[in-house]
Amino acid sequence: MLLQSALVALGGATLAAAVTPLEVQGKEFVNSKTGNSFQIVGMAYQIGGSSGYDPSHGKDPLSNGDVCKRDAALMQALGVNTIRVYNLDPNLNHDDCASIFNAAGMYMIIDVNSPLSGESLNSGAPWESYYAAYLNRTFAVVEAFKSYPNTLGFFSGNEVIDNVKTGSTVPPYVRAVTRDLKNYIKNHADRTIPVGYSAADVRDVLEDTWNYFQCSIDGEENDMSRADMFALNSYSWCGESSFEESGYNQLVALFETTSVPVFYSEFGCNTPSPRVFTEIGTIYGPQMTGTFTGGVVYEWAQEKNNYGLAQCNDDETVDLLADYATLQNQYKKVDFSAVQSVKATGAKVTPPTCKASLIKEDGFNNNFTLPAVPPGAQDIIDNGVSPKPSGKIVSISDYSVKHQVKDADGNTLSNLAVKPLADDAINTPGSTGSGTTSGSGSDESGNAAPTLAPQGLSAAVMVIPAVVALCFTAGFSMI
Repeated sequence: MLLQSALVALGGATLAAAVTPLEVQGKEFVNSKTGNSFQIVGMAYQIGGSSGYDPSHGKDPLSNGDVCKRDAALMQALGVNTIRVYNLDPNLNHDDCASIFNAAGMYMIIDVNSPLSGESLNSGAPWESYYAAYLNRTFAVVEAFKSYPNTLGFFSGNEVIDNVKTGSTVPPYVRAVTRDLKNYIKNHADRTIPVGYSAADVRDVLEDTWNYFQCSIDGEENDMSRADMFALNSYSWCGESSFEESGYNQLVALFETTSVPVFYSEFGCNTPSPRVFTEIGTIYGPQMTGTFTGGVVYEWAQEKNNYGLAQCNDDETVDLLADYATLQNQYKKVDFSAVQSVKATGAKVTPPTCKASLIKEDGFNNNFTLPAVPPGAQDIIDNGVSPKPSGKIVSISDYSVKHQVKDADGNTLSNLAVKPLADDAINTPGSTGSGTTSGSGSDESGNAAPTLAPQGLSAAVMVIPAVVALCFTAGFSMI
């Protein structure tokens, strides 16, 4: 009650400091303000699965501010600093959600494609789907998200290459889309935003895919078709595995010479289930952090494939699953303050020159002549999409969560709220305390989900360039 009364008395009004846009320097993401190398502690976020993207009904994963507050607060308790969002409608307003995740210290990695017809490359015949109308939509996604400081980057494709057959035809088209996106960003954004590719961890084609996208055509330093980052969806660590048994050692050896940041765009094998997430200590440990830049857990919302951390119900209530608490406990074993305070090396890495000898697998495309920009698309690249979506950080008047949330034992969580972070502060798992329990669950369970609880209200007013941050330290308890 003390917390609730204080929030009412102060009106709950907060202006949150923006996260610092990240830069790519060699194989690192770097915070330009602190000079620290950045490790992604990410979450795949696609509420409702593919059906959560529904342009005909004005719905996508970042269009409901109240739902975003609910999930951002719960992800803060995990220590998440990045979300990956797959399918978005550029014509919807995403200001509330982007601002909420920004205040919560979370970057966004945005896929520019969708599963709907005409909104992605056809892996079977990419030349049929690479045309101006398709590119116009990808550019519209850029327009919708380019002005948010917490937009980390865009994926030009996701698992479009999954075998040698698709590897024989698709790579030049994905690289062409990357080129077109980067040229659009150069012409219409006020900062450089990385564009990269999310690959399937199919070892027969993984190395060739990486080399095809990271190399520089004719050795040009500013080759606009070259990927700025490379990611892979990998599920090779299952259960109580190890660096060697999982094949993570092979991936580190493969990417050791990378010229761009490499990270897991999905991970979290669900066999056995429930998951144990023992890979967390390795991903953020010394065996990997010199080569990989973290990873994205798959996934937040439970779907039929059984990878979710939370059951997100149709009435917008949430039932946290056992995997949530397990992941939180694994994150607690990592010293993220140390992980995120490592200074960037500043080393410039020269990318390999594109040539046929880079490609090892027989049948994988080794020709680096890219398709020309399709008719009508260059005009859009030069002059911008029309009508032009826009996005901006807005003030959020109330960060409290309105929907019921229960932990894995059935305990209802109260006073749940996003805690706006100070400039460049980081989320740490369970950082705001521990709760009391009553209700349908047992306080003896080791499965209690978030370890957040009210600690009273701590208000701090910080003056930072161009923004004043009024930050409430607010958690929640169980009733």
